[in-house]
Amino acid sequence: MSQHVIAGARTAPVVRPQPLGAFPLPAGLLLIPGGEETEPCRKELVAGRIPAHWPAALRAHELAFAGDLAGAREALRGDDPVTRYNRFVIDPEGEDEERLRADLGEPLGALVDLVRFTLGRTDEPPALGAADGEIAALILSAQATHAVSRGEPGLALRLLGDAVRLAEGESPALAGVLLGAAADIRKGAEGPSPEVVAELRRALGLLKDTDLRVGQAELHLALALTLHEAAGGRRDLLVEAVREYRAALRLVTSEEAPEVWAAAHLNLATAYLTMPMTEASDRLRQGIAVQSLRSALKVYRPETHPRQWASAQLNLANALVYAPSRHREQNLREAVELYEAVLKVRDAGSDPLGRARVLANQGNALAHLGMFGEARERLHEARSLFAACGDEEAVRTVDGLLGEIAAHTGAGTAEG
Repeated sequence: MSQHVIAGARTAPVVRPQPLGAFPLPAGLLLIPGGEETEPCRKELVAGRIPAHWPAALRAHELAFAGDLAGAREALRGDDPVTRYNRFVIDPEGEDEERLRADLGEPLGALVDLVRFTLGRTDEPPALGAADGEIAALILSAQATHAVSRGEPGLALRLLGDAVRLAEGESPALAGVLLGAAADIRKGAEGPSPEVVAELRRALGLLKDTDLRVGQAELHLALALTLHEAAGGRRDLLVEAVREYRAALRLVTSEEAPEVWAAAHLNLATAYLTMPMTEASDRLRQGIAVQSLRSALKVYRPETHPRQWASAQLNLANALVYAPSRHREQNLREAVELYEAVLKVRDAGSDPLGRARVLANQGNALAHLGMFGEARERLHEARSLFAACGDEEAVRTVDGLLGEIAAHTGAGTAEG
């Protein structure tokens, strides 16, 4: 890894590369001032690791990386360009941007424009200018983001490819983050292709020895979702996807990364429930799936995540209906309640097929409980909706369930 020094006005020289872009914002855009005292921390951060010990000169950085932005802002009291820039990253109000850019000099001054774009204070990404190394990589990444917003994924991928090449020799952690972003764009354009899988695996390799646990978890989740989507009926790819979901869950908790944690649990359960039941141990996976769905529902609520909440509710209800258990009746009753909660938000006007599927599943669960009158009521409503939508196969399935109830109770009997 090459190092070079940039002299800034009224401040100690800034040593490059700087740990920019790999860690979450705003801490991930702070500059490390030069000096013997700060050099060990700069090296650790460039490598993607949180320093075990922070010197007094980096108290603001320590607080920012811990999430205490108010404390970090208070600790940035100097008037040199690097301190003013770091204050600008945390609190952009009140800073003369033109003067700050000029005082930082090139190529550090370009970071002012980068921060403005990142914070949404301007719609235009910074120009590359004389920037090099990790700073150029970040600017190209910003330009790629702008290209995606304009509907130009091909240009975005070319820009990110250049950014990764610039970052890889200076800051492998940043290269890994950028490569993950490229894989996400590529998947949107190409679907779950082998190239996407390869990019995600390479990105994970670049982050392997870092403290970027949330970033690693996001990449494991992205890889799992890609493998899952590509799997179709292939058990080997589903097994790989499961391995990646579990890797994501080992890295983060629901408190530090709730979205990643819940998505990994929801999709892990989905993978387990769709695996062919070929071995005795496969039945154990249903129990794990049920627990994962319950975990996902601790994060997903109908008010905040309506789509994910409904998916988790329905998958949990379906799993309870078919899960082998000594508490069969208890599971069925819980499933009926879960279906009922979804029916309250899934009306026939906006989602007739979705409502029909829930009704059919609930009718099936009610029939298993021996509540045949209520089961018939739900199944007849489901049948009407399926018929109105032209889903003849679903109509035949519901007719089959109604026939089984009739055979069990006797035609014309209204039991419930």
